[in-house]
Formats: sequence, C-alpha cells, structure tokens
Amino acid sequence: MTSDPPALPVTFRPGRTRAVLYSAAVACFAAITAVALLLERLGPGERLSFVATALLLDAVLVVLARPKVVAEESGVTVVNLVSVRRLEWAEIVRVNLRQGDPWVFLDLSDGTSLPVLGIQPGIARERAVADARALRALVEARSVPGPDPRQA
Repeated sequence: MTSDPPALPVTFRPGRTRAVLYSAAVACFAAITAVALLLERLGPGERLSFVATALLLDAVLVVLARPKVVAEESGVTVVNLVSVRRLEWAEIVRVNLRQGDPWVFLDLSDGTSLPVLGIQPGIARERAVADARALRALVEARSVPGPDPRQA
C-alpha cells in the first residue's frame, strides 16, 4: 500500500520526545540552579559549579533532542545525535520500521543500513509509523527503478 508522498521540503522529528527532553532540560536547570542559590554554605565557586553541571546536563538533553530527517528535492539529510549524512534519493533502497525497532533504518545502495533517529516510535508510535510511510512514499516516488538485488 503506497500513500501519496508529502510535499517537499518536509522535516520529520520525534515531536513528543523533543518536547519532553526540552522540558526536562528547563526543569533540571531550574532545580539545580535553585539548589545552588538556596544552599547558604556554598561559596561562589561552588554555586558556579552547580550551574555549570546543570548546563552540561542540558547540553546532553539538547543533543538527544537533535535528530531529524529533512527531505528535499535533491535528497535526504539525516541528522542523528552527533552525525549528519546527506543522501541522494537514488542511494536509498528501502525504508524500514519493523515491530520492535527503536527507529527507522534506511537500506542503502552500498549494502549498508543507516539508522534514522528522527523517526522513532518511542512515545508516539502512530506518528512514527505515519512518518515512516511518508518517507517510504517519497523514496518510492523518487527512486529510479533498477535490477532487484535479491534476484542477482
């Protein structure tokens, strides 16, 4: 069953997960900073170290909220935690989201598989399935038919 592909450009992100991570970052920073200010026995350096620790924790949470997939006319950009990979449409053979997978995987023409953390079924399974179908429809609409590697 192939659905109509969405209009380009389109960005896929785990929206609820991002909201939870950003909310947690704000709450952690506020709580740790409040503790640093409320503890009377702390000196200025110790208070600063509390705030620096809160900022470090927030940086980790922001990195966890970074993943996304951007589909454009020229191809797909996959942004994972610490890497960015640009793919041409022809490089993508298949979009996979199987039962139990933590995120989508792209099967690539070079025989490798690329995890796509920007579409993950964690706390929004229906959204992830819809996004995976939309990306699959885009890949199918823009791929060039070629020989089936399973028949080789």
